[in-house]
Amino acid sequence: MSYEGFETLAIHAGQEADAETGAVVVPIYQTSTYRQDGVGGLRGGYEYSRTANPTRTALEECLAALEGGVRGLAFASGMAAEDTLLRTIARPGDHLIIPNDAYGGTFRLVSKVFERWGVSWDAVDLSNPEAVRTAIRPETVAIWVETPTNPLLNIADIAALADIAHAADALLVVDNTFASPYLQRPLSLGADVVVHSTTKYLGGHSDVVGGALVVADAELGERLAFHQNSMGAVAGPFDAWLTLRGIKTLGVRMDRHCANAERVVEALVGHPEVAEVLYPGLPDHPGHKVAVDQMRAFGGMVSFRMRGGEEAALRVCAKTKVFTLAESLGGVESLIEHPGKMTHASTAGSLLEVPSDLVRLSVGIETVDDLVNDLLQALEP
Repeated sequence: MSYEGFETLAIHAGQEADAETGAVVVPIYQTSTYRQDGVGGLRGGYEYSRTANPTRTALEECLAALEGGVRGLAFASGMAAEDTLLRTIARPGDHLIIPNDAYGGTFRLVSKVFERWGVSWDAVDLSNPEAVRTAIRPETVAIWVETPTNPLLNIADIAALADIAHAADALLVVDNTFASPYLQRPLSLGADVVVHSTTKYLGGHSDVVGGALVVADAELGERLAFHQNSMGAVAGPFDAWLTLRGIKTLGVRMDRHCANAERVVEALVGHPEVAEVLYPGLPDHPGHKVAVDQMRAFGGMVSFRMRGGEEAALRVCAKTKVFTLAESLGGVESLIEHPGKMTHASTAGSLLEVPSDLVRLSVGIETVDDLVNDLLQALEP
């Protein structure tokens, strides 16, 4: 039986009932190795769980279905996924283009690890196609996109950047963590690779760390699978199972995340202590039109800048009661953080340094009036 609806895929893709017992939930195959029926006689193709594990296979097939890709690969973390991808597509002497407001972990990986390996990079405003074209070099192998970006929530036109990348024989890589495949499907817009921190919205419950890659090209998928096995930073079976469990409710959770975020934005816009609200759902957001075209809704992430500067931003982070002061995002609970001193501390002193008056919210699925009231009391000077 075939099915195409997102919520149906989330619950069923790669997750057929167990053939032996009829269990409707994929088992946790907590094993390192598998009995073989004679030398080379593999049962179902499994020999060692670094290479493949049935629970991880189910997750990888589900991820590929949700993103509309030909192959999915699950990793121990989002950074492990990024590292494996870059070691597959880049060599010493190659060049990367990254956002000028990239996630701090991505910036650290590129600038502190791959630069030492001989890979050069430029940080570019990806909302400006002409700036991207200017930054392209003959040795450019990939344009790395976040949209919305972390933490400034800028928007990049995926289809336009795909055209630019492919004209230069480069790949377009899209970190789709903030949007999730429920809100945005980059491969359908021309991207070659989608990256996820499955820790975030896909897992959705702040109880698992993981990462994923989904690709549009089978040959690239084979190369990535080779490096996934060779380098070994794979998702364990229990982590894969937790992520699958989270994915089943992704659609309904994202609807609530988005609805709550819109109410939070309404409360923040025009507040006397707030200088600027950064949210692509606002009509005056510079990327709003593109976001309308390529996203189902605008997500559960909200950032804002305080009129009182860093001191005021830190005060708000310290005063919330329902919003928990913590790094990460995308869980059912609402989180608040100061990017400059927390998730993006690695960008301090660089071109990617974030404003010190910036506060980032991951809006959860709690009762929205509680969230709004919590922020309003925290904003009181």
